[in-house]
Amino acid sequence: MQTDLPETEADLAALVGSRLCHDLISPLGAIGNGVELLTMSGVAMSPELQLIAESIASANARVKFFRIAFGQASAEHRLGRPELVTLMKALSQGGRMAYDWQVEGDQPRRAVKLALLAILCLEPALPRGGTITIRHEDGAWLVSARAERTKPDPALWANLDGEPSAISPAQVQFALLPRAAAAQGRTLRWEISDTGAAIAF
Repeated sequence: MQTDLPETEADLAALVGSRLCHDLISPLGAIGNGVELLTMSGVAMSPELQLIAESIASANARVKFFRIAFGQASAEHRLGRPELVTLMKALSQGGRMAYDWQVEGDQPRRAVKLALLAILCLEPALPRGGTITIRHEDGAWLVSARAERTKPDPALWANLDGEPSAISPAQVQFALLPRAAAAQGRTLRWEISDTGAAIAF
């Protein structure tokens, strides 16, 4: 995959991301509402219905996450802490990954976009799960991860330093994050060890 796309194409990709997530949210919400109506009408919450409800909740959270990470982000738009804390709790349900949003107050959506792209970069380094913490102090963001063991991939992570390499669709965040950071005038710094990893900007 080529990573040196013109800015207009990067903007177009963000619009496509926003459109896809927007169109997926409505049917997912409808399925969730259907399960809720069934239970309210007296239908017992069977294991099958419970599985559907949990899967819908997980899918909703992931689509909302992707909408911020891959979608369009205007300079004026801000996201509230309650919304982001709720999103991180939903993502943490029933999985091997835990997400801890420690940032206080409302934040610019463009900055949150970088933080979520950083989360996506950290996840592949934690094949057995772990905890990802997001902090913001004195204008600097730190997205860090702790795990029993990490899976470093130096060639992949070199994309964050502007050294493009072949990436798969599941790794597109490594191409998007440095471009989005540069567009905001931010410099990426990262490190990875046997039990942790971090991305700062």
